[in-house]
Amino acid sequence: MKREEIDQKVKDFLVSEFEIDEALIKPEARLREDIGIDSLDFVDIIVIVDREFGFRIVPEELKGVVTLEDFCHYIDTKVNK
Repeated sequence: MKREEIDQKVKDFLVSEFEIDEALIKPEARLREDIGIDSLDFVDIIVIVDREFGFRIVPEELKGVVTLEDFCHYIDTKVNK
């Protein structure tokens, strides 16, 4: 799967599932501070990523994930390994 497809799928589910304003969804946006993803949202994200990308997120692997770019890169490394 191409990186652009991953970015678009992530953007799509943030807008549709979490009602995030599309204007906030930028690569440099911080997941918690800028987009407003909290720990309860993240539980839903784990389920969505499993459904959309076919792998289960390992929370320990997300220690350094801060921005949307970091998150999409993490998905890219799992999907395209």
